Formats: sequence, C-alpha cells, structure tokens
Amino acid sequence: MRVDRRRTRSFSEIASEYLRERTAPGRAFAAFRAELRTRVVPVHWTNLFGVITVASIAVLFVTGVILMFVYVPSSEPVIYKGDFAPLVGIEVSRAFDSVMRLSFDVPGGLMLRQLHHWAALLVPASIMLQLLVSFFTGAFRRPRRGSWLALFLLLIAVLAGGWSGYALPDDALSGTGLRIVHGIVHSIPFVGTWIASFLFGGEFPSTIIENLNLIHVAIVPVVVLLLIALRARSAYKNKPPQFAAGGREEGNVVGMPMLPHAAVRSGGFFAIVVGVLVLMASAVQISPLWTYGPADPGTVSAGSQPDWYTGFLDGALRLVPPGWEFVLFERTFTLALLAPLVVIGVFLLTVAVYPFLEGWLSKDKSDHHILDRPRNTATRTGIGVAGMTFYGVLWLAASADVMAFVLQLSFESVIVTLQVTLFAGPVLAFILTRRICLALQKKDRDLVLHGYETGRIVRLPGGEFVEVHQPLEAQERWRLAAHTHPDAIEARPSEAGRLSVLERTRSALAAKFYADRIDKGAPESAHEEPEGAHQEPEGAHEEPDPAPNATAAAVDTGTRPQPTMVR
Repeated sequence: MRVDRRRTRSFSEIASEYLRERTAPGRAFAAFRAELRTRVVPVHWTNLFGVITVASIAVLFVTGVILMFVYVPSSEPVIYKGDFAPLVGIEVSRAFDSVMRLSFDVPGGLMLRQLHHWAALLVPASIMLQLLVSFFTGAFRRPRRGSWLALFLLLIAVLAGGWSGYALPDDALSGTGLRIVHGIVHSIPFVGTWIASFLFGGEFPSTIIENLNLIHVAIVPVVVLLLIALRARSAYKNKPPQFAAGGREEGNVVGMPMLPHAAVRSGGFFAIVVGVLVLMASAVQISPLWTYGPADPGTVSAGSQPDWYTGFLDGALRLVPPGWEFVLFERTFTLALLAPLVVIGVFLLTVAVYPFLEGWLSKDKSDHHILDRPRNTATRTGIGVAGMTFYGVLWLAASADVMAFVLQLSFESVIVTLQVTLFAGPVLAFILTRRICLALQKKDRDLVLHGYETGRIVRLPGGEFVEVHQPLEAQERWRLAAHTHPDAIEARPSEAGRLSVLERTRSALAAKFYADRIDKGAPESAHEEPEGAHQEPEGAHEEPDPAPNATAAAVDTGTRPQPTMVR
C-alpha cells in the first residue's frame, strides 16, 4: 500500500500563507520583511542608547496603563484609613490615598510604581546621551536635521511627562515643587496670572492634580509616540550614518543585516534594560511618599530636591542675585524669575536650532553619511563641552544647600562660586577642549607621517641615533587621514552687488569655525583608499538580487546571511 509521507499542514499555516500571498496587506508586509533582510545597519556601541530609550518608554507605557486602574486623579479631601498607621485619621486627597493604597494594599503595586519611576528617570538620561553622540559626531547634519529636532522635542516631551507625573501622588515633596512652579508662572509679565489660573484651575492648589493627570496620561504619550514614529520614518528613509573606516564611504553602509542579526542584538539588549529596571524597582526604594506625608499648601519641606532631570531649572533660580527688580508701566518686574526663564529658553532654543545654524554658517547643502571624529571638529566639540559645563553648573546649583550642609560651607560662598563658574566655566571648557582636540589632531598627523614608536634605537653609519617607527596599516591610515576638511566660504555680495552685514558676519564666523583643523600632511598614499577598501570584509554577504515580485521576496530560501554586510 502506498503511504503519503507528506506532513499535513495546520490551519494556521494555511491561513498565514493565504494572507501572505493572496491579500494586499500580506504582500506588502512580506515585501517589507524581505526588504529589511537586505537592509544593512552599522554596528557601534553608541547605537545602544536608542535601545535604552525605547525599552524605558515601553516600560513606562506598560506600567502606566496598569497604574491607571488604581490611581484616582482627584484633589477631593478624604480621611486616610489605610494600613500605614502613622497617617490613619489624617485628611489627605483622593490622589494621595490611592497611591498609598497602591503601595501597601495592592500586591506588587509598590514594585510597579517604583518601576514606573525608575524608567522615568532613565529615559531623559538616554535621550541626552543620544543628543550628545549626535552632536559630537555630526550626525545632525543633512539629511538628519529633522531627526535631531524630533529627538530634542522628544526630550522636552519626556521632561514634561516626568514633571507632571512627579506631582500626581500629591505628597508634601511634590506639593513644594508645584508651589515653586506656581510662583514662576505668576512672575511672567502680563500673562502670568492668566496662565497660572488656567493651569491650576484657580487659586493654588485647586484642580492641578486633575489637569496634570490629563497632561501625563493623554497629551504626553501621544506626543511621544508621534515623535518616535517620525524618527523611525527618518531612520528608514535615510541611510544610517557610520564612522569613517576602510571600505566605508558616503555611498555605502557596512554592518550587519537588520533582520535577523541587528534585530536579535537589539532585542537582547532591550531585555537586559528591562531586567535591570525590574531589579532596581524590586531592590532600591524610590519616592517613599509615606515618609513625606500629604501635600499642604502652607507647609514646605526643608532640603527638598527635584528629580535630577529638572535640577537645572531649580539651579537657575538659585543663582540669580537677590534684589534684581525694576518698575515699568507701574508694574514690578522681578529678574530673579525672569532671568532664569530667558537664559534657559535661549539655551534650549540654541540646542534645537544648532544644526540649522551650522548649516547656514557653512552653506553646506550636501548629505553626510560619514560621521566626524570629535577631535577633527575642534570648535564644534568645544561648543558641546561648553554647553555641558553650563548645564552641569546649573544642575549642581540645585543642590547648593545640600553641598553647603554636607561640606560645612557657607551657603553664600557656594552660590558665589557657582555664579562665577557659570560664566567662566564654559569659556575655559571651550578653550581647553579645543586645544586638546588640536593636540590629538597633531598626534594623528605624526602617526600618519611616521607611524608608531617601537622603542628600538638604531645607530646610523654616520653615528646618529634614531628611533625606528612602525608604519600604520592601510586601514588605520585611511581612518586617520581620509576625512575631509571643508573650507570656510568667503562673503559673497548679493545680486545687487551689496555685501550685507549678515553675510560679512557669517563669513567671519565660518572662518573662525573652520580654522580648527590641522592638515595631516600625509603623503599621497595616505590619502588614497587602501587596496581592497571597497571589497567586502572576509565572510561578507553579497546583497541578494531584488525579488521579481512581492511573493517571491517573501519566500525564505533557507540561506543564512553572515553578520557582516556591505550595501
């Protein structure tokens, strides 16, 4: 008797094949999946900051949805009757009561709340690191200026979400922060009273908890998802940037296939980040609101500190000298609040538009897919370190009272020191960083021209002693000497023959900006591309020919691509 040994396919396999081959969405998804298999992404440790951001945001969304089922966003007063004996019989808000019930009565509630809080602290750090990497390597240049702006707006949205969530428990610590915000908003000339009334729903504290909950659970998540989608679209549309090396140029990408290698690598690190957050939430206490007590408009906590990501705002308020006021239009303007608002606003605006400022300065309209080494752009690197110093001083000033207490110093001396450092620190940081970058460029030039020092001393026939140097390998010489040095563009008159002040200013700034690069002075062979630079690395996988149709592209041939690809 003849036996049919063919395996019987399950219903799910038949349905999956039908959807993949017979429906338009299925064919589109199959083609998209096949395209991702051929897409190549570079491998570098800085790419993991994006995975940290996505993992933290995913934790925030999951835990936030679960917490919504218990949290009550209401300022209505109730009498606490929970398990925490010291607060029994005390009048608290429904918001505070629900968070206490979540922490002590709901199984796993305290861990979920702490997991949500730790993830909220990690997200701004990872985004800031992404911004710094993009800045120092020039990843913000065309065609990724929009991606830089989306990442910056994502940071602002995350800060807004963190601040609004920080106040939702309605404890004494967050109440102190809200009182400070209320005073700052009130200080805005002409419109401050109206904005404060709109935000707080009347006199402090009024319905601020209900308003902040709307921002935290509705507005911020939508904005965050939209900005992430915009960055994902930009990353899919444009080729990923890569660091200079042999075989890498503007027209290709050297790395590993996105599917499955890069996806599995990112997925594994994603799981590690989530695991570390869960471990921290389980073992490290954060925001013990039962020790703070409920919020009271007439009580301010001594030694209170904001979450780290808003510390620079608090520090800006502390560094303004007292008594800075003037009267205009029969109104008193307090610079102690206006000056920090203006300074912080200008600082953040400069960060947002810097890619466009540098593009205007250089009149560079070409696309860049090769990243810069920070040492080769000394002025830009100096500007970045100066900005970090400025932010760091403001952030440090938020703990001026704690430093004075711990170090046994007078509070006034700490404030004066930080005030001087706020102005002198960025200037010194810029000069020192620029000099270090130029020194590193000189070191690279010596390596390209003479090679590495071997420590071997040889006596020449004429009696002279010289040290033997080991020439660099072709790939290393290419990495050090192959980057381009764009020249500053001279001022050009308009069609009417006039040379505007703006054009002269741009030309002068460009000359200063591009006077930071030392010609490697390498022999011609050092600038030539090393032999085999365009060839694929050993074991590389050739890009497959495009599939004739979407159905054929979706068929898995069983061939496994190697980890390294060139496209």
